[in-house]
Amino acid sequence: MNPAVNTVMYPNSKNRNSFANGLEYQDFVVEKFNLWGLYIQLYTSKRYQLDRGESVQRIEIKLDNRCTETGRLSIEVAERTALDRPWVWSGIYRSDNTCMYIQGNWEVIYLFDRRVLVQYHKQHELGQCQESPRENPTVRKFYLPLHIADQICIAVIAP
Repeated sequence: MNPAVNTVMYPNSKNRNSFANGLEYQDFVVEKFNLWGLYIQLYTSKRYQLDRGESVQRIEIKLDNRCTETGRLSIEVAERTALDRPWVWSGIYRSDNTCMYIQGNWEVIYLFDRRVLVQYHKQHELGQCQESPRENPTVRKFYLPLHIADQICIAVIAP
């Protein structure tokens, strides 16, 4: 992917390749699930993603590069595409038809019911969101320890 595309998407991102890395991870997850006979068809256009969600199967996929290193998932709840843009609900609070949420990295994949993540956040973490990066934040998130993720997820997959 052309790095200039990512710059337009997230000009204040600490990692200029975050968008491209996320797309590559989506492909990785789609391929893994396909090997198990579970097909995920992602929408790639902005129009379809806004109108219909991330995929035909109502699944959203998020890359969390450092989750195995930190021992926690970084669950997104809001974002802004640039510092001069307003915060909007995203991740588990995005107002679309997403019902399943996949998050992980190249070592582990977690499959969640999105409603369970929202319920967990409202019961345990509300008001404790972090913004990142620390300087010029563009993402709001909460941290879900992997030992809790293991308990509340539908499945943990070690590719």
